[in-house]
Amino acid sequence: MSLAGKVVVVTGASGGVGRAVVRELGARGARVALIARGATGLGAAAVDVGVAGGEAVVYEADVADYGEVRQAAERIEADIGPIDVWINAAFSSVFARFTEISPEEYERTTKVTYLGYVWGTKVALDLMRPRDRGAIVQAGSALAYRAIPLQSAYCGAKHAIKGFTESVRTELLAEGSGVHVTMVQLPALNTPQFDWVRSKLAGRPRPVPPIYQPEVAAEALLLAAERPERKEYWAGLSTVLTLLANRAAPALLDRYLARTGESAQQGGGGKPPGDRTGNLWEPLDDSRDFGAHGSFDERAHPRSLQLWFSRNRRAALAATGVAALGGAILARRVTRR
Repeated sequence: MSLAGKVVVVTGASGGVGRAVVRELGARGARVALIARGATGLGAAAVDVGVAGGEAVVYEADVADYGEVRQAAERIEADIGPIDVWINAAFSSVFARFTEISPEEYERTTKVTYLGYVWGTKVALDLMRPRDRGAIVQAGSALAYRAIPLQSAYCGAKHAIKGFTESVRTELLAEGSGVHVTMVQLPALNTPQFDWVRSKLAGRPRPVPPIYQPEVAAEALLLAAERPERKEYWAGLSTVLTLLANRAAPALLDRYLARTGESAQQGGGGKPPGDRTGNLWEPLDDSRDFGAHGSFDERAHPRSLQLWFSRNRRAALAATGVAALGGAILARRVTRR
């Protein structure tokens, strides 16, 4: 499915992965509806879409509030037309040990990061199912399979999104629906989350290497939007290796993360910039534009070879088969000599 001219909704569109996604949608000529809380970030994102060649309309809404999400969706359909694709990418969280997270912080993280996806999916399905067409794409994480220390609220939400999405997918398959839902498991990314997510760590939060640029995530999410029939996509070699290791030796991985997981997520440099309380309850990009990239440009990979294989897997498998056949023929000839 080409995204040119399609109406695409992106939650969390003002910064990070969502920002990279809407910029790429603009380059593909989509009509983009941007949902987030921060007015300044939303406005800058809309400019990015226009400069790239697309059309953008902004809608301020808190995805934790079903009524606000529903109202935004109805306005979108009235303003620019029936929604073709809905991409859930909004989240917030707390960097801290579980015992240091208050019940209010945990509840709020769950409402934004998990229920925000549930509400977005429900609203999208209510609109798409009567038309029997459309795609819903969930921005997931390798942490939806393999949890790590200091991120219990985020990991719990991503695990929940995975289970929720699988349930909805099977229901749509059972009814033979033309609406598809898929999920993209993403690697560690260089986004502003490490500057604006609430933190109680002694050191400055940082992603666990290898780190990828948010454009890699955007490419994966739009691949899923174009081909939503697949259950799931994995982006980044680190995601593949992490998930395979978790299948093979989950208990061993627990012990490894217990030894290294906390130090790997903290660096020097003192307090993160901005308000240490983060964007859990109020947006930090209401008066400042954070953009798509975080503070780790020098260490982030701009491309993912694994993602190329995912996009071109038939050709890659064919090439692998030809290479294997050629190797077998050569080995046989050598053996006969």
